[in-house]
Amino acid sequence: MALDGCGLVCKYTLIIFNLIFALVGFAFLGLGLWLRFSDGTRGIFEIEALNSSAFVMAVTVLIALGSVMLIVVVFGDYGACNQKRCALQVFSVLLTILAVAVVAVGVVGYSNKDAVGENIVEFYVSMYTLYVTGGGDPVIGATLTFIHSMLHCCGVTGVPLVELAKHTCPAPDGFFERIKMDSCPGVILSVFDSKSQLVMGIFVGTGALLFTALVCSTILSRKLRLSNSSSQYLVLTQSTSVLANPQPSQHGFVSTSYPYPVVSTSYPYPDQEPVIFTPLSAANIPLA
Repeated sequence: MALDGCGLVCKYTLIIFNLIFALVGFAFLGLGLWLRFSDGTRGIFEIEALNSSAFVMAVTVLIALGSVMLIVVVFGDYGACNQKRCALQVFSVLLTILAVAVVAVGVVGYSNKDAVGENIVEFYVSMYTLYVTGGGDPVIGATLTFIHSMLHCCGVTGVPLVELAKHTCPAPDGFFERIKMDSCPGVILSVFDSKSQLVMGIFVGTGALLFTALVCSTILSRKLRLSNSSSQYLVLTQSTSVLANPQPSQHGFVSTSYPYPVVSTSYPYPDQEPVIFTPLSAANIPLA
């Protein structure tokens, strides 16, 4: 089934989108599973008093979100690469649910920015404590390095000289940052306090990106339906034309109705003369 220019653009846009989506999903799922089953963090989930902590909830969200993203990617890539309308329809439904959920989380987070900021600070402090007391888990260390670089902060104290995880801190920009940098809990709270609109914009922008992929999926599904309908119409048209203009058989019988002579043209040899059969009259038909 051939696609036009718009259909091809939507197809390759969905393929690129799903590749990026798959990388993010693998990262979320891998980090969540590591934090859930690592030797340094597995004991937290076995304590009932900590089941409602921000750390446990964040790890559960990472595992669930990564799994959902990978499921969406499977349907999206299968439908786009193999041009399957059924898979694209399932992909569109899942993408709609995910986009609505992302926008809703952004709005709820903006409405409760203080509580969300405190929960994220608690999650960060939990990871920092596990890294310091657990012998320096490499995955937790990589996560702390990413957070420190993104927020440009240094641990829970902000003082590189006494910071226990200072090797995860970014390089200081000036002389004063060599002495004192911003602490990450304070930066996180300030981000959700002063830049809450930016945070909500990130969630809304992510939802808009998901809706863009949804539009591409809908257009591609429509193009596939039209292409399939055109192919069926072409096959039916060719079949109808063949039936309307049948080709004469190479060995056929050409005869006239009674009482005229019957001429047979079914001769196997091209030089053979046609045989004429003279019909019998009623008087020549013998009676039993």
